[in-house]
Amino acid sequence: MAQQDIERTGRPYGTPVHLGCCALLILALLLPSAQLAAAEPPAFDPYEASILELQLAMATGALTARSLTEYYLARMKQYDQHGPSLNSIAFMNEQALAEADLLDTERVTSGPRGPLHGIPVLVKDNFETRGMPTTAGSRLLHGFAPDQDAYLVERLRAAGAIILGKTNMHEFAYGITSEGSAFGAVRNPYDPSRNPGGSSGGTGAAVAANFAAAGMGSDTCGSIRIPAAHNNLVGLRGTQGLSSRRGIIPLSHTQDIGGPIARNVTDLALMLNATVGYDPEDPQTALSTGNVPESYLDALSPGALAGKRIGVLEDLLLYDAEDSEVAGVFGRATTELAAAGAELVRVQIPDLDAILNVEPTGFFVLAHDFKTDINAYLASHPGAPVNNLTEILASGRYHPSIDQVLRVSESMGEESEPVYRSALAQRQAVRRAVLAAMAEQDLDALAYPTIRRKAAPLHEEQDGSNCQLSAKSGLPAISIPAGFTEDGLPVGLELLGRAWSESELLAMAYAFEQLTGHRMPPPLLDPKSTPAEG
Repeated sequence: MAQQDIERTGRPYGTPVHLGCCALLILALLLPSAQLAAAEPPAFDPYEASILELQLAMATGALTARSLTEYYLARMKQYDQHGPSLNSIAFMNEQALAEADLLDTERVTSGPRGPLHGIPVLVKDNFETRGMPTTAGSRLLHGFAPDQDAYLVERLRAAGAIILGKTNMHEFAYGITSEGSAFGAVRNPYDPSRNPGGSSGGTGAAVAANFAAAGMGSDTCGSIRIPAAHNNLVGLRGTQGLSSRRGIIPLSHTQDIGGPIARNVTDLALMLNATVGYDPEDPQTALSTGNVPESYLDALSPGALAGKRIGVLEDLLLYDAEDSEVAGVFGRATTELAAAGAELVRVQIPDLDAILNVEPTGFFVLAHDFKTDINAYLASHPGAPVNNLTEILASGRYHPSIDQVLRVSESMGEESEPVYRSALAQRQAVRRAVLAAMAEQDLDALAYPTIRRKAAPLHEEQDGSNCQLSAKSGLPAISIPAGFTEDGLPVGLELLGRAWSESELLAMAYAFEQLTGHRMPPPLLDPKSTPAEG
């Protein structure tokens, strides 16, 4: 019965099977290893398969970690350098197949470690990853390869995941179009003439293209959520302090957070289970103690939207006429929220734009942090090819897209400290305004477009980001597929909740996903319609 239930015919791509997440997981992990040697297993197609489907296929012998790894490597060969040439992969793990073999042996001898055992994943190129370079998309860090794992990578390996490779990104994570001096621009798999969002655009494009089961990104102001929106994926920025920043090349210590990007909510929950929580070497994560559930899967229910009050935040819908295309898709998505049983409330937060942008440009804290944070990081790695931001600028060997922001960061000095302290204090005003609006209307979440514009053409400016509300308030937000524009580009719906409400956000996102099935793979990369290359 289980094998019949995981046949993916007759349901939207990427929609998790509905045995019930926990039931399917238990079945996958408890099947006796002797079953691996049973009769010839049926062929299994990993395309758009969820992590639980992959795990069950491994448990029944229809798949191995090696065969799955080979499948993803073949997809990369076909589509990342050829075909649409997504340019999403920065580095490959040359030991991936050997690691897969070891995990296959371990599965037979002692059983799987958990749901990520033998599952290939990708991580952003600003995560320190033992055995591979870590360049943050910059040729200035060519050859930089710390012999250690970022905490989140360490946790993934401990869970049995295979780190398949590193993904391309916006240089130093300082932008949202994902281009840099080391590897050039990442392309959107739904339209390779457009950007995939950023700065975790390589992870977004690669996961959407089925180059791995899931991936990791970092979010300073939208860098997980915007790639999720532009690539028809699910991405979560957790409450500040949910995930460790250790081993991630910093952009802003006050806003940085690592987290997963996945094709469905269940996979996102599994990745969170493996990675979040207290890290003694990142004091900020002490805040997560007592706020992390035993499993995020426990909250997932197809009826979770029933009776929820969701505030449609009008302040973040339309800034100008060019926002109307995405606003139309978002409007249809809110109708679907209501069809799932949610009660929608139109909400405005008084003077929200002024509160978010009280400091110069609205990104003063980020710009200030980058100078001190990148200098401190490089100083802690004496073997790094470059020593500080001054040297980075003096070299001129970085992508033009970050020239202005690097110069703004370099200009920060002692005279900027009062403005910086004032801007940090203002974040409490942002948080209070959001929570007051939610309290007054008894809301479970706020809803708005993740980004108000569809993906812009390559090398052009990308406008419309709504990243600041979560980043400055420190409150969690999840981006989920909301539908497509008329020309086939994905749009994301973002739900923001109270601190440590990740389980509730995942539950609402799961219910919406189950109802709508908006996750559809990129038509250009569908193996059923594209001839294979040798």
